[in-house]
Amino acid sequence: MSKETQQKLVANNKKAYHDYFIEEHYEAGVVLHGTEVKSLRRGKCSIKEAFVRIENNEVWVYGMHISPYEKGNIFNRDPLRPKKLLMHRAEIRKLTGKLAEKGLTLVPLQVYFKDGRAKIEVGLARGKKLYDKRADIAKKDQRREHEREFKIKNL
Repeated sequence: MSKETQQKLVANNKKAYHDYFIEEHYEAGVVLHGTEVKSLRRGKCSIKEAFVRIENNEVWVYGMHISPYEKGNIFNRDPLRPKKLLMHRAEIRKLTGKLAEKGLTLVPLQVYFKDGRAKIEVGLARGKKLYDKRADIAKKDQRREHEREFKIKNL
């Protein structure tokens, strides 16, 4: 009796894929307060400048901006407050060990609702050098050019 899981994308971090090589993906729940959830459901979220840290065996996301809910008045929280992420203890220990390696970091990749619960996809990432970014842009341009030629040939 397996039912389809409903996913509604709220925010995507395209900049992370440009600046980092994503090595592993992890899903985490987000601890939110009432008006933040309402604002997220309306798609008012940005994770472009966000980053993730592990402190005291707890995972926190900093810089994730959730716009205040218009009708929330006094119940609105600070839009940039650090938000706690919910992950299994074993996953946190595993991530702590991997982050001890040089050059690895945690970045938020996307925020979405899964079965009515707010989730965030976190990626274990290694920073790209400038020449890596140039190579990616060149590959993308080349692929686009091939697609354009293919489209012209098939008309």
